[in-house]
Amino acid sequence: MGLKSNRQVIGRIFLILLFVFSFCSANGQQTSLNPISYWVFVPYIYNPAMVGSKDFLSIGVNAAFQGESNTQLISGNTRITKTNSGYFSSPDIIEFRNTGIGASVFNDFDGLSRNVGLSVSGSYQLPLNTHKLSFLSFGLSVKEEYHTITAELENTVKKTFYPNLDFGIYYYGTNFFTGLSAINIFGSPWKPDTLGVFKVPVSREYFFTAGYKILLSKSLNIVLEPSVLILASDSTFSKISNNINPIIKLYLEDFCLGTSFLSKGKISIFAQFRYPRFYIGALYELANKTPYYKTKPIVEFTLGINLQPDKSRFSNHSHW
Repeated sequence: MGLKSNRQVIGRIFLILLFVFSFCSANGQQTSLNPISYWVFVPYIYNPAMVGSKDFLSIGVNAAFQGESNTQLISGNTRITKTNSGYFSSPDIIEFRNTGIGASVFNDFDGLSRNVGLSVSGSYQLPLNTHKLSFLSFGLSVKEEYHTITAELENTVKKTFYPNLDFGIYYYGTNFFTGLSAINIFGSPWKPDTLGVFKVPVSREYFFTAGYKILLSKSLNIVLEPSVLILASDSTFSKISNNINPIIKLYLEDFCLGTSFLSKGKISIFAQFRYPRFYIGALYELANKTPYYKTKPIVEFTLGINLQPDKSRFSNHSHW
């Protein structure tokens, strides 16, 4: 069977998986989180230093629906380009600067309260060698969020505007990558009311990630990527061992399949298929120590586009 036929078979299998997953999601979800799949499909949401780390424009949509709760996230990022004039019959060449920009808009509703936010991100990539194959990146996100909640006892709607800030450092090369970041640095605003103190449900969080790409087959573009994601908040530093998330990804040409094992007793399976200039993906999470009828699985989807300058000197088919 040829490579083209293999890609067609993988694509059909992935579409079947999406069809099956859609029935699972109809049963509802119990874990009310912002799309849990952001660390798979849009990692620059938790580390702004990743903004512009790929040489193309990427725009994506993530959505989760969990009973009365629902969350939507629209995001995009790109590395800024510059055009160098060609000579005589040579065409103009598009090259990339060392600056990336990104933005995201999200809406999170849990049945009683709603959190709407806008984030604008910027990064600077510092090349570490003359061939620009490895970079040290610094990123910053400025956020403005608007939170509303209905106080049933007072029959009023409480509204809170508050700013926030994210910061990250990220190193990436041909094989190894690692990053450290902090989001919601300003923490949660406290708002007094007649019954005491009302706290907007936003917390300061910290992320560490590291991974390595292992080339298994150059001719078939098969790459294995083991990695780890460690996350903590101000209240969970003493239990950081419960927030270690090992991740394994397998890249098969235009197809990516992976899994993660949370130490808190959850397992995730995710997949992504890349067509020319756009991609689709799904994540399926379930508790491996809890009966199915007590904790229903979580299913989330992503859809996006990747646009690469056609005249780039360093044009690369791979968009992973």
